[in-house]
Amino acid sequence: MPDISTSQVQHSVSSLRELLRPVTWIDASRLSRQLDARVVIASETFQHTGSFKFRAAGNVVLRVPNHRIIAASSGNFGQALAYACLLLNKSCVVVMPDNSAQVKISAVREFGGTVDLIDIRTKSRKARVEELARIDPDAYVASAYDDLFVIEGNATLGQELATVGQPFDFILAPVGGGGLTAGLIQGLRGAGNVTPVMGVEPLLANDAARSLAAGRVIANDTEPQTIADGVRTVSLGDHNWRVLRDGLTGIVEVTEEQIKTSVRLLFSLANLKAEPTGALSVAALLARPELFRGRTVCCVVSGGNVDPAVFRSLLEG
Repeated sequence: MPDISTSQVQHSVSSLRELLRPVTWIDASRLSRQLDARVVIASETFQHTGSFKFRAAGNVVLRVPNHRIIAASSGNFGQALAYACLLLNKSCVVVMPDNSAQVKISAVREFGGTVDLIDIRTKSRKARVEELARIDPDAYVASAYDDLFVIEGNATLGQELATVGQPFDFILAPVGGGGLTAGLIQGLRGAGNVTPVMGVEPLLANDAARSLAAGRVIANDTEPQTIADGVRTVSLGDHNWRVLRDGLTGIVEVTEEQIKTSVRLLFSLANLKAEPTGALSVAALLARPELFRGRTVCCVVSGGNVDPAVFRSLLEG
């Protein structure tokens, strides 16, 4: 399906469904044999702007009356927001760490978004967003994950997973700020589906696992520098926590090496280019083989936006 043009949709879209591409299903037989589980991939790498974040950003832009939007993002939400604004004749400023993937910075600019690069060692994303909001008080400040419109947008993926027509023992998905997993749970519940959802996060960024164990949100001291840049969040969002504390079956923590191996496995055995964050769900099967052996598992591959040089280095091992 070709990208939507602005002339097709500006001022004419009444629902998020009109904007979205459906999730891509891959019955990964070779990957299943390798991992000793039946692996079905729900890939969002072919969603507009290359990740599930278009569901969230598209819903924000569609639902808020404001014509200008400010957000912080390591890249995927930012480019999704910029593209949604382009389609719906709005504008956005995206605060990004200066070490964000170049492919993501370039995409935000390509879609007409303004990129505001910061050094997170001297100023947090949150602090810079607050500065910009004071300069432009009429703008809507959107969180990439802790926003009810974001959860609502991501719930459309849960609805699609609920109607695929086959049962899963588990649905595995990356968890950073929690917007994706909260949306999955909300969408599944709304469809009357009770499939257990498990989050997956790097050991270097395991605040969600620590939060579930403690029964309260526990934040990282700084943005964790895992290779999975899409989950470099300081903590779970408050809106998401209210869903995840009872809705998540558990969290699987994975190593950096398991993430890298999963990127290679997805490419070599499923012919799929995934960014490290997108590969987290497959990494869970490497980290906890005893939990998933012989089970039917849906692995949500959340995105495929990765710098070519980084991807090449991952494939070369």
